[in-house]
Amino acid sequence: MDYPRSVKYDNAELMAKIMGPNPLKLLEELLTGHRIPDGATVCDLGSGQGLTSVFLVKEYGFRVFAADLWSDPQENREFFRKMGLSETQIVPVKADAQAMPFEKSFFDAVVSTDSYNYFGRDPDYLDEKLLPFVKTGGYIYITVPGMKRDCHDDLPPELLLSWTPEQLDYLHDAVYWQGIVGRCKSADVLDVSEMASNEEVWADWLRQENEYAVGDRKAMEAGGGKYLNFIKIVLRKK
Repeated sequence: MDYPRSVKYDNAELMAKIMGPNPLKLLEELLTGHRIPDGATVCDLGSGQGLTSVFLVKEYGFRVFAADLWSDPQENREFFRKMGLSETQIVPVKADAQAMPFEKSFFDAVVSTDSYNYFGRDPDYLDEKLLPFVKTGGYIYITVPGMKRDCHDDLPPELLLSWTPEQLDYLHDAVYWQGIVGRCKSADVLDVSEMASNEEVWADWLRQENEYAVGDRKAMEAGGGKYLNFIKIVLRKK
């Protein structure tokens, strides 16, 4: 697919900030035809070094809280200033997804790109830990790395070139995720489906020279990508 928004950020300095397959392309596909209202207050959950948060502000006009447990808020704040954004537009927050430090019903939407699979596999997570912070009628937009078909009982040797079985346990197929989010009582599930983005976003990541990208090349160069995909999940709070 085409990525007219993401292409604006395709330079070495910004791509050095990505922490996996290109999150901007994933986010652009995820939000194609989105229903989040103009000017919404949005939580970018698992925002990493803040690139997706900048993208949400600049490309969609949202007010964004960049929430991440492992990134340094001050470093992100400096990056946001460098990108020409003020704290009325974007706020870096050190936040644990299991214990969100916000007021209830604070957000119009939550967006999570390539991180929800680390903390959202508990079927009770949405009802107990996340949706209380979303307004009635608000939206959850999630993209997670996954598998075309769960194969944990017989893992392909190509994937094991880069990842352990324990690491691969974070990856599941759309049927698995439908089962997880389908148990949510506080929201309607609008979509759980395989995304088109896979080869393009992986190619952007594998061009990076950090140790994690270099390590992932082994599996992907051996053909491991044919087992993998990204999955889109959309919910609306009742």
